[in-house]
Amino acid sequence: MGLLERAMEGGRLRTSHAQVVGQLGRDIVSGVLPEGSILPGDSDLSARFGVSRTVLREAMKTLAAKQLVEPKAKVGTRVLDRSAWNLFDADVLSWRFETGVDAAFVADLAEIRMALEPAAAGLAARRATTEEILRLYEIAGRMNDLTHTPHSIAKVDLEFHHAVLKAAKNPFMSSIGSLIEAALAISFTLSSPVTNPGQIDELARNHLRIAQAIAARDEEKAQAAMRAVIATGADRASGALARQEEEA
Repeated sequence: MGLLERAMEGGRLRTSHAQVVGQLGRDIVSGVLPEGSILPGDSDLSARFGVSRTVLREAMKTLAAKQLVEPKAKVGTRVLDRSAWNLFDADVLSWRFETGVDAAFVADLAEIRMALEPAAAGLAARRATTEEILRLYEIAGRMNDLTHTPHSIAKVDLEFHHAVLKAAKNPFMSSIGSLIEAALAISFTLSSPVTNPGQIDELARNHLRIAQAIAARDEEKAQAAMRAVIATGADRASGALARQEEEA
């Protein structure tokens, strides 16, 4: 199950390994286990989660691979500073989402997307095949559907952005897929365009402009159209957060 599905539909962690990784990951990202702190010992964690030491060791390896923790001989497993965390990791982004987002996090996501996705759109304008361009048109066309649910329209939106990354034909671009998914999960969960038919039409037209610019091989227009889409989504999310704070 991807980040978008987990954020919008929820989902149960099925294996003992996933449960341990998920709970400890959330505790670290939320600050329940602060940066620089030492995790409880193996016996305490095994008792807490009801798992074997083998499962626990594998869970620690997974968290270490995400750069959340680091084992230290004769010291224990230490929570690393936030600056070391792999924020491109889908699980880390998901835990950040689950433990609550704020305006700063929305802005940070928008900034990194602005730095990378317009470049991907420009590369797509230069490199996309006819088949890939037709696919972008087809996906954009599926956005303009008044029967969409918040989840279904978010999935189509994500599909479009992944298609642009693929058309860019730069293998490093694929590494930002989780960032896009996190941004869309936040935007569509906080404020989905399905509540307003005009917003659905606007979403479809904005994405269609990207496809048209790519088809015209116009790199500058493709970049500008992508920036407009990112800004619109970030503004929608920020506005929803501001309204929540006013109502609190």
